[in-house]
Amino acid sequence: MNWETLFTMQQQLDQRIEMEHGLEQEDLFRKKVMALLVELGELANETRCFKFWSTKPPKEDEVILEEYVDGLHFILSLGLEKGYRYDWKQEQQGVHEGGLTDQFHKVYGEIHLFQESPTDMHYQQLFETFLDLGVKLGFSEQSIQDAYYQKNEVNHQRQEDGY
Repeated sequence: MNWETLFTMQQQLDQRIEMEHGLEQEDLFRKKVMALLVELGELANETRCFKFWSTKPPKEDEVILEEYVDGLHFILSLGLEKGYRYDWKQEQQGVHEGGLTDQFHKVYGEIHLFQESPTDMHYQQLFETFLDLGVKLGFSEQSIQDAYYQKNEVNHQRQEDGY
């Protein structure tokens, strides 16, 4: 996947939001972490993977993919905030043990580690764990990239509309 293109697009969106909302001098790190946690919860809710008490099926793949990409927006944004980029050379397509709920727990754990110690190593681990979640959800790199492009356009339109 062309991560640099996504980082560039995210940087443009972030700069626009910060400029239009007068946030250029604000430290938004903790707010972006909170936004990522919320988006991850929304994603888990749409998959229904933890709802052992319910027989309702998960939402359609398109809905789940859009929620996944919302999380990706904030992961990219957090990397930009700290000056990190995902090192795609480290990308692994190995065996991913555990179920979907376990993977959500792993991502939550990595978010917490990165918040407490925002190092490049913790960022790489967060990104990798989030990508592993995408694999568990059955998304291809191309579908993630295409969905990111579409949602990024929606996010720019939302700024036009005063969202």
